Amino acid sequence: MRKANRVPAVVKRIGVDSMMSIAWGIVIAVASYAVVRAIAFFVYPEPNPAGLVWSTHSGYFWRIWTVGYAGGIGSFVAYLLIRPRHAAAARALGPALVVASALLVLQAALFP
Repeated sequence: MRKANRVPAVVKRIGVDSMMSIAWGIVIAVASYAVVRAIAFFVYPEPNPAGLVWSTHSGYFWRIWTVGYAGGIGSFVAYLLIRPRHAAAARALGPALVVASALLVLQAALFP
């Protein structure tokens, strides 16, 4: 007779926490890109980043690295904050994604 493959509840919970914190990190990175680009539009006037994609000193690449770092830090912070509140974190993820998307659309429309 074959034994059932049982995964302990602690391992499942850590997996859920990790995946949810990664999702929060991605949302934070997207939202922070929109904010960083809008600030850079006023502080450092430069050409459209789409025209400078192949330049190694382009501000676009620095912004991407910065917001990637911010998303990673946000992921760790989210992991610590969502552990006791799974349901609230999952409910808040949808509206946070909508806000991050709206910020990115507004940034692209108003501050190219």
